[in-house]
Amino acid sequence: MKRLILLLIAIFLVHSLLQAQALFYNTIKVEFEKTVYVQQMYKELLPEYFDRNKANLPITALSYFEFIGDTTKSIFKPGREVPVSPRSWYSPIADKNIVYTDYKSDRVVAQKPMYEETFLVEDSLAKIKWKITADLREIAGFECRKAVGILNDSIGVFAFYTDNILIPGGPESIHGLPGMILGMGIPRLHTTWFATKVEVSGVNMNIVLPATKGKKVTYKTMMEAINKVANRWGDYGKKMLLNIAI
Repeated sequence: MKRLILLLIAIFLVHSLLQAQALFYNTIKVEFEKTVYVQQMYKELLPEYFDRNKANLPITALSYFEFIGDTTKSIFKPGREVPVSPRSWYSPIADKNIVYTDYKSDRVVAQKPMYEETFLVEDSLAKIKWKITADLREIAGFECRKAVGILNDSIGVFAFYTDNILIPGGPESIHGLPGMILGMGIPRLHTTWFATKVEVSGVNMNIVLPATKGKKVTYKTMMEAINKVANRWGDYGKKMLLNIAI
């Protein structure tokens, strides 16, 4: 009887251990839905234009991206396409970014098309100052904790991360939390990114490679080029081109 009890306890402990291990993942594929709140953005930046053209502006604009990665590297790239109404006067910005991140070396290679120019940014990962909060939210089946941060000392960002996925990355080049970011927003850009689907098995890491085409620049030289263009467009241009900066 005693042996039977010990055997049952051992089986229970092994089963519990296997369940606990199954809760943590280090290789994943995520689909992100990016939402731009178009009318809110135009109402803030170009109120007169918004009043005249509200009927031709969508309330929101959606696009989809894929994140594929493990604890050493990842890629964030355009996903499935969304049909765009021919009546819409809104043209997406930064919807073709391809961001490769090397977490071991803290380096990023990001291909960022900007109108007639395509930049290939090769630099260290941006500095983000994070503060973790007690707020919780479920995203794509994972319990996530909220954090608020400041990117490059100027851009506010909020994020929801799960420590069940052991990857310190997220949409675009946002990183640095103790788990995978499955939800994110940048209020200044009226834009959010949220995971709609997470795959934890059969992930093909062979396609996680940096882009190679584009004008090679550092983050600093890219921003200098962007600012030259943005200054001609006023506050609207500066905010629109910030999409490329992240």
